[in-house]
Amino acid sequence: MISHQAALIVVDMQPDFMPGGALACHQGDAIVPGIDALLRRQAFRHVVATQDWHPREHASFVDAHPGQTLWPAHCVQGTPGAALHPAIDWSPLDLILRKGSNARVDSYSGFRENVGPHGDRPDTGLAGWLRGRGVDEVFVCGLARDVCVLWTAQDAAALGFRTHLLWDLSRPVTPAGDAPTRAALDARGIGIVDSAALAG
Repeated sequence: MISHQAALIVVDMQPDFMPGGALACHQGDAIVPGIDALLRRQAFRHVVATQDWHPREHASFVDAHPGQTLWPAHCVQGTPGAALHPAIDWSPLDLILRKGSNARVDSYSGFRENVGPHGDRPDTGLAGWLRGRGVDEVFVCGLARDVCVLWTAQDAAALGFRTHLLWDLSRPVTPAGDAPTRAALDARGIGIVDSAALAG
């Protein structure tokens, strides 16, 4: 039974992360039906979606830093690739949290931005939003398992939430990221869960 104090966090399910997109994740489209089915079950009292939402000249884009290995331009504000995936019924959402909108700082996690020019990681406000609704446990899914999903899960655990990653409802940028991701989750006591084990 899923606790009433549990929230589902769906990370960056956007067309640009799908096969053929600007920053395609390995088999990213394979998890769309499962996430849609989970949302339709309405098993969670609280549901959050994060949305990568970058300005066109974002500092993480490789075009802005010739010669460095960064990301191709993706999820640019207002473009079709930045929209929430149209094959998922998002009506159960309580909150859409847009991240990465600061042109100077990337934001992998739903909870805190990456380290910025001042050496800190600014809070997105998500932790306070969840605590204000009595949430003490989170289940994280989406894309990419080894980047934004992992960072969101790690920050959730560091902030005191009991944290689980829905492995079958996430995919990595490349399969090579899976072993380090499992090691990082184990090191922080984050549970790896299959969505089939969730009783709704």
